[in-house]
Formats: sequence, structure tokens, C-alpha cells
Amino acid sequence: MTSDTRDSASVREDQPLLRVEGLQVSFPTSHGVVRAVNDISFEIGAGRILGVVGESGSGKSVTARSIMRMLRAPGQVDGGKIMLHGRDLLNETEATMRDVRGKRIAMVFQDPQAALNPMMRVGDQIAETLIVHGTRKHEARQRALELLHKVGIPDVERTIEQYPHEFSGGMRQRVVIAIALANEAELLIADEPTTALDVTIQAQILKLLVDLRKDLGVAIIMITHDMGVVAELCDEMIVMYGGRVVESGPVRTVFNNPQHPYTNALLRAVPRIDTPAGHALPAIPGSPPDPARLPGGCSFHPRCPVAVEKCRTDRPPLEVLAPSQRAACWVSASGGDVEALPMPVVRTRTTPEEPGKPILQVENVRTNVGKPRHPIWAVNGISLEVRAGETLGVVGESGCGKSTLSRTIVGINPVGEGRITVAGRDVTRMGKEDLRTVTSTIQYVFQDPYASLNPRRTIGQSLEEALSVAGVKGHAARTRSRELLERVGLNGDHLDRYPYAFSGGQRQRVGIARALAANPKMLICDEPVSALDVSIQAQIINLLEDLRDDLGLGYLFIAHDLSVVRHLSDRVAVMYLGRVVEMGTAEEVYGAPQHPYTAALLSSTPEPDVDARKRERIVLAGDMPSPANPPSGCPFRTRCPIGPLFNKDREICATTPPPLAVTSNGQIAACHFAGELAAAATV
Repeated sequence: MTSDTRDSASVREDQPLLRVEGLQVSFPTSHGVVRAVNDISFEIGAGRILGVVGESGSGKSVTARSIMRMLRAPGQVDGGKIMLHGRDLLNETEATMRDVRGKRIAMVFQDPQAALNPMMRVGDQIAETLIVHGTRKHEARQRALELLHKVGIPDVERTIEQYPHEFSGGMRQRVVIAIALANEAELLIADEPTTALDVTIQAQILKLLVDLRKDLGVAIIMITHDMGVVAELCDEMIVMYGGRVVESGPVRTVFNNPQHPYTNALLRAVPRIDTPAGHALPAIPGSPPDPARLPGGCSFHPRCPVAVEKCRTDRPPLEVLAPSQRAACWVSASGGDVEALPMPVVRTRTTPEEPGKPILQVENVRTNVGKPRHPIWAVNGISLEVRAGETLGVVGESGCGKSTLSRTIVGINPVGEGRITVAGRDVTRMGKEDLRTVTSTIQYVFQDPYASLNPRRTIGQSLEEALSVAGVKGHAARTRSRELLERVGLNGDHLDRYPYAFSGGQRQRVGIARALAANPKMLICDEPVSALDVSIQAQIINLLEDLRDDLGLGYLFIAHDLSVVRHLSDRVAVMYLGRVVEMGTAEEVYGAPQHPYTAALLSSTPEPDVDARKRERIVLAGDMPSPANPPSGCPFRTRCPIGPLFNKDREICATTPPPLAVTSNGQIAACHFAGELAAAATV
């Protein structure tokens, strides 16, 4: 295939840009051949956006790498076709594929930090992509400037000389997209491009992708587990499970009338920002199947609430079940309605009517992460409290101080100013007795369950270590470890297994069990579900709710996913640049946000609803300032959509810090013009 394939190929105008037919990919292992992708077919037209959804291990990323001919060894394509403009890429030489990659098809990876060379300036990395495809050095430099400007990087003459570490996560992702666009590729494969980004930066990247499709006619394959992103961005979608496509069709059709119970279950398991707390999520039981040991018949049948005997023995074909919609389901094919049939029973949660005394009180706390003579206040005057049986959700972008606050509470970061009281004891100085009070009262649930467990210790050893700190040893510790595993929904006989033998969701259950070993009164949950698939996320959220209600635990729940926080929380605190800018009940904050930052966060959150595309958006520009050099006056004024950037007469925002005061809606907010954006955020 030559560089002018797109122009010279004799194809019909209605022929898709890319067509994948019967793709099969395997990975030979010492335990046999693993069929990672099994008979996958789909197509995408020019200027269209195709969503590819499914849990970890479903084959999404393997499919993407197969299209690029970038499979990691020992992966191999066993059959099928990958037709680009009618030419099968699987038959092309590696030299031809080097020309295709970047010039015809480009990839945007999940982690921009890993995708960029930390030793090269960003401008040189963009230029290199052009130079290897024949562009002269001077022209490549000019093209790099144009691309940085196109993807929204400010002050390109200066930033082109910077290194990746000098860019924020959102800016690094924009650079990766610029590299992908360098040679005017007609197809972008975006593999979870916004998963690691804050909701505000995600909104910027999604808007950029939409604009690129509109302005350049670029087609996009969007691989994601976020059903909200699919609903708001994509034209068509395919749903993958166990290495196969189980449903496909236009996004609106699939969302409004799913024909496969897995698709229906995924949509129901997603927490929604507009749904009040009160009921457990209808989680999918179990875990995604191991590709090396797929069950017979329909791979989903062990977790399916509507499976019939035929599902266990015969594999259903992917067939047309509705106009423009295909599904591989015996129940749907026989006329059954997967939405009308029952899902697992859920139980209603109850909020304590009269919470007791606070377990935790934080009063005007400041935390310095700089030098004593040149303080950098990552936490800057925060006050909050957590009571038994309630959840206080803490939300905000990366760098706002959420995790620094949690580390200060448990004594990892020293308190610079203010006071912390735990179980009625002032523990601000964090002396030996203070720390004993903290550790016996408050336990931590971490974001990454694998990193928080010692891979060289069995689960039983990890639990017994935590129990020994609480004074439980010997046979009693073994018995208690078994009870803890069963309490979090795991098999008590699995104490002798190592962390690698558990799935991500199971490891997080182990982390929760270990946190419960000390019989704490409160848990600090720092992004405990952000690394999990949506179905497993729902299981862990339900578990946390059950434990809170059954044991009367208080939670400080830290997350950037506002939908998850809405589902779990009784009260919500919104943080920006080390400060709380709004706090109130979940109903108050989500129903009528009083601070423009809260309103922007809510309006930027993707909704798993195709009609949400019509609602008004508040897309914040830029990134959060550094706490080392905070703005004068209101810390949010440099990005505020109602501040002096857009209303020149509002000098008060630049000169006077707004106090955290009670608003007309009932919650507290730190804004001179509180409530002005409430209507836009809730449209």
C-alpha cells in the first residue's frame, strides 16, 4: 500500500473507511491457547465515532492493537480481515504498515505520560512524527506549532520548547492527540483517552475530539468503559464480552432498547448524577470471565439474570434483532425482553435520623507541603466533620488537596495550623498516643488494591498482620480473618491465596477487609472504585453501603467521579486549590449548586443518556493554578465563567477572597455571586 492509497483506491463512496471481518486473535501460553478476540466484525465510516465498550479482558485493546498491527508477543492474528479503503492490512508488509501508522491510522493511548518521551521537548516529539514520514525539519517545526494551537495548547511559541513534565495531564493528552493528527490520519483509535483525567479536563478533551471530527472529518474509534462518554460522543457502538461482540448498533437505539442482558446490566449499574441516593445499584454478580477459561455456550450466562438452559450449552450468533441492531442472545432472539425481566434484588439503605457525636472534626486545618520559610498550603483552612453512619463525599480536581487532607488526618502529613479531633481526642500533634487513637478509630481504603497489598504475602498473612496491631493473634486471628473475608463477600477458604490470584474487585474487597480488621469507627476511602470496571464498581459501592449501614461506620469518601459521590454521600464538600468552596447535603449541592466551580463540575460529567447531548455545558478553560502561586482574591477567578475574565466589572473577585457563607439555598459556598450558575448546571 503506497502513501496515496486513500486517493488511488477504487472504492465506492458508501464503502466504510475501515471494516473488520471475523477477526481472531490468540495468545499461546504454557497452559494452552488463549482466544482473546474471537470472530469480531464491525465497521466505521469516514467522520463517524464508534464506541467500543466492555469490561477488562473483553478484548477491546487487543482489537485496537490488531488494527494497528501492534500486537504484543506472543499474540498473533489467526484469521479475519482488516480492510482499510478496501485493502486488507493483514496482507501488507511491515514497511507498508509503518507508512500506514500515523499517516492513515493513529492511536491515542490512555496514559499520555507513558506515551511521551520525558527526555524530548514536546515540539520535537511532534516534529519527529512528521520527519519520519518525509517532512522537512523546518516544515515539521511549523506544523508542530499549528498542531499545538489546533489542540488548544496556549502560548505555543513558548510551550513547544517545554518537556512533558511541565505540562498538566490534560495538556499532555492534547500533545498526544497533536502527534496523532500530525500526518492528517483519517482514523484515530482512542484507547481510554480520558480515564485518567479529571471531569473538567475530560470535558475539554471530548470537546476537542468532537471539534476535530467536525473540522477535519476524522473518524474515531473510542474505546472506553464509561457509558456516559459513549452516550454523549459516539454515533454507533459495539459491546464486547469474552472476546466477542455481543451487541452493536446506533448509540441511541442500543441505549434506549438494549437487546443483550449484558448491555442492559451495564447501563443499569452506572451511578447517575441525577438519581438520588437511597437504593443499592443493580450490580452484575461475579467477575468478567478469564479469557483462558471461557464458559461454554454464551460466555455471559454465569452472570446473566435471565439465562435459560440453551444459554449454557449453545453459543448464540450475532444476528439482527431490531433495525440496525444486532445482538447475540437466545432470550432476545426468542422474543424475550431483557429490560422487563428481573435483575438481582437490591435493598434500600436508610440514613440515620439522628447522627451521634462526630467521629472526626477538622477545624481550620492548613497543611504545608513546601519549606517552612516558603510555605505551600496544599490544604488551606479546611473545616469539616464526619459522624457515625454517614458519608461525607469530597470532590475536586487533581491537585485540589483531597488526598493531602486525608493524609493529614491520619498523620502522614503534619498539621501546619488548625486542629484535628478524633473520637473526642485532640490529635493535632500526632504523638504516639494520638496516632494510636487515630489508627484504632480510622482506617484507609486505597485507590489501587494491588499496590496496597504485599504480593509476597498471602491474603491471610496480610489480614493477620492487621489484626495483630489490634491485639488479635494466633488461632483467633485466623478465625477472624476468615470472618472478615466472608463479611466482604469472599470465600473464607481463600486465605492462603496470593493477591495475583484475585481480580481487581476481589483485591479491593480484601483491602476493605483489612481496613475492618481494627474494628474502626470510620473509613477514609481515597478513590476506591476509580480503577474498577463499572460492573465491579457497582459491587464495591454496594458493599461499602452495606458495611456503613450494618456497622454504623462513618466515611470520608474522596473521588473525582461525581456520579459515584452522589450515590454514596449524605453530604458533599467541593474543594478547589486547598479550600472548601461549597458544602451541603447531596440534595442541595447537586440540585442547586451555588459555586460556579461546582456547577462546572456537574455540567462536565458525562451522563449515560443520549438526550444529555442537548443540555448546556460549562467547559472550563485551562488548569488549576499551583498552590505555590495562588491567585489573589478568589482562587477560582482565573477560570471562572462568571468572574472578571467574562465580567470586567467584577474586580471584587480579584481583590477580596469570598467567605464561606450560608447561601439562599441552604448550603455554604465561597462565592461573591453564589447561585448564578445553578440553573445551567442542572438543565
